[in-house]
Amino acid sequence: MTVVDRTQGADTPLGRALAAGDLAEMEVAFTDHQGHMCGKRIPAHRIARGAQVAFCSAALAWDYVGDVHDGTSLTGPASGYPDAYLRPDPSTYRRLPWRPEAGHVISDVVDHHGELLPQAPRTVLRRAIERIAGLGYDVRMGLEIELYLLNADGTPASTGVHCYSLQKANDLDPAASAILHGLGDFVELEGGNVEYGPGQFEVNLANSDALSAADAGIRLKYGVREVARREGVRATFMAKPFNKFSGSSMHLHVSLWKDGEPAFAPANGGENPLMRLALGGLIRHLPGIAVYGSPTVNSYKRFEIDSFAPTNVSWGGDNRTVSIRSLVESPSGTSIELRTPAADANPYWASAALLTAIAAGIEDGDDPGSRGEGYLYGVGEELPQTLGDAIRVARADTQMVDMLGRRAVEDLLHLSSREWRAFTTQVSSWDIERYQGAI
Repeated sequence: MTVVDRTQGADTPLGRALAAGDLAEMEVAFTDHQGHMCGKRIPAHRIARGAQVAFCSAALAWDYVGDVHDGTSLTGPASGYPDAYLRPDPSTYRRLPWRPEAGHVISDVVDHHGELLPQAPRTVLRRAIERIAGLGYDVRMGLEIELYLLNADGTPASTGVHCYSLQKANDLDPAASAILHGLGDFVELEGGNVEYGPGQFEVNLANSDALSAADAGIRLKYGVREVARREGVRATFMAKPFNKFSGSSMHLHVSLWKDGEPAFAPANGGENPLMRLALGGLIRHLPGIAVYGSPTVNSYKRFEIDSFAPTNVSWGGDNRTVSIRSLVESPSGTSIELRTPAADANPYWASAALLTAIAAGIEDGDDPGSRGEGYLYGVGEELPQTLGDAIRVARADTQMVDMLGRRAVEDLLHLSSREWRAFTTQVSSWDIERYQGAI
């Protein structure tokens, strides 16, 4: 392990925690493209404030099961899989709730010269935030993430479907209470409720700036899995873990602000001109950004008619049959909700795609058309139906590729293509049951 000192000063949450001397260990964390919480556990006394920690760049070239693939721009056999470095973001320091002697800090991924790596997911989101900032706006976001709590054998941890039922929430205790209360300051939560599947639970995260909101989404997944494990159950953020039961989403709520004032404040009881531009960018680019919020083969099995998950490019008001909700409320409460991302998404990639499409809409003067009304399943262009379709459409949306960062996107789509190929060349039990006896 190499720790390179880049001292930044003591007056940060991380610096103050290290100076207090009561930490035995620090988790220095980052995410791969798939959104796994990766990193190193390092004795606290070895971490200088602002330290950079070396790791093998192959971590940005592997898939969901850890197989490393050639062909990405950053790393591979031709380059010898060189190091990249973790530069802790001092503002992200938190104490680990399940190991109070340990701290946790999220890091940016940088190169040997200390420059942000454009291929890293957190860098992609930083790029999107900077684009919005260049237009004169700050971003506020909040995430809603669904999951299933499972028994050791993979069955749901409760039975029956009754969304919002407090009794069903009790059935999921002690895990449900541990999620809501046991994470403490590690993730700021607004609340939670049972959802539309047996053992399904939704957690609402507090609104914050866009980078902090995505950090919180990553932390939530990490924390929930660990809390569930300690309570004797399993948590999965798989988009569609069961046939005939509800899929799990990651809804993104976003609003823009200017000089401390809400830039989406309603006009004449509806969307103001800026909000319409943002909606127009999302409508134009929604098929092309689907893969960033629905990254697995399984993600697309969630898109079913009458499932409360979207199937078409559509927008409306307070309407759960659409892909995009325009929630016109008080000036500070008005926001856009993107409903296409699945729970299996990496929050950095999903958030970056959302903000980049909004930026494109503002820059290009996009118009979303008329607000949809009533039942809108089947209305509008169909969303990609498979991971393969989504990869193809994403590559064709060259504006999004360029705005998100071509090297980062090409790396992600290369890994996605390998994922799709692994699926399409696998003979499954479905193939055997359907065709072996019939052909």
